[in-house]
Amino acid sequence: MKDIYEECPIYKNKLITLRQTKMEDAEELLNCYSDERAVPFFNSDNCNGDNFNYTTIERMKQAIDFWDFSYRNKYFIRWTIILNETKEKIGTIEMFHRAADDEFNHFGVLRIDLQSNYETQPIINGILEVANENFYEAFEVEAIITKAIPEASVRTAALTQRGYQLVGKKVMMYGDYFVKLKQVIM
Repeated sequence: MKDIYEECPIYKNKLITLRQTKMEDAEELLNCYSDERAVPFFNSDNCNGDNFNYTTIERMKQAIDFWDFSYRNKYFIRWTIILNETKEKIGTIEMFHRAADDEFNHFGVLRIDLQSNYETQPIINGILEVANENFYEAFEVEAIITKAIPEASVRTAALTQRGYQLVGKKVMMYGDYFVKLKQVIM
């Protein structure tokens, strides 16, 4: 298997394409990261105070520059979510293999950032389809955790439909996480 940090794959299904975020995405992604209704749904846990509410193109470019640095240093990967039909860039996802001295050691962490008008079951299902089919192996994890606050009812419904369950306890010091264990096919 190829190292995902040597060559970042592009993932595509019927609805969306996920490809590594590039600086050229900044202008369209600003629509997501300046969306006041979307910001509360972003997972900024353990992000040193960054809540991902960006209101200028300069700040958006700084974030993309940091995401690129993080990829080069094998910390995490950010993919831009592109609607296949319109080619519109509607948000990003992040994924990484978490190494820690706790019960969530070697879990994958999936962060989903979507413009509020795309916080829909079909879009979230499309993202989870890609994650479920590819990320366990690509990131060498046995479980994927992702955050959905109680107000994110559409996201919560999509997670539950895709087999994710509420963790029921804090991950580090943060709540509202859902988990899905890798399915072993015999």
